[in-house]
Amino acid sequence: MRMSCHVNGEERAADDVRAQESLLFVLRERLGLPGSKNACEQGECGSCTVYLDGVPACACLVPAGQADGRNVVTVEGLGDDGDLDLVQRAFVDAGAVQCGFCTPGFVVAAHDLVRKGYAPTDEDIREALAGNLCRCTGYEKILDAVRLAAARWWSHEAAGG
Repeated sequence: MRMSCHVNGEERAADDVRAQESLLFVLRERLGLPGSKNACEQGECGSCTVYLDGVPACACLVPAGQADGRNVVTVEGLGDDGDLDLVQRAFVDAGAVQCGFCTPGFVVAAHDLVRKGYAPTDEDIREALAGNLCRCTGYEKILDAVRLAAARWWSHEAAGG
């Protein structure tokens, strides 16, 4: 089957997509977008989180055919013209990127929280990130990154951004 969808702001298509292929497989292997990671293939770790029609989803659980005609934003699509998004930059600045395998999922989950436009509490942050697992850290740098991203988002919005 031919699958086409709007990915990171442009129309993309993949031919000969098999029924058992996941959106994650199509994104990584057919469309050349390796940002979302393939870790558990069960929706447990969050490494493959993308936006599907504006809602975070584990791409490993979405059959590729269900994404046909829909809007997908991957971690690569959060920034503009190669520049990092505020959340991506905060993860770098806070040192929240270690091996990087879980980072794309954490960034998308944090982005979803921060874009809601309020100052999240630590409890809000933990709840928003609950579907993501990191095997390298104690999570403190990740929490720092989300706090930093939220603060920057607020100052960006206050400046009329």
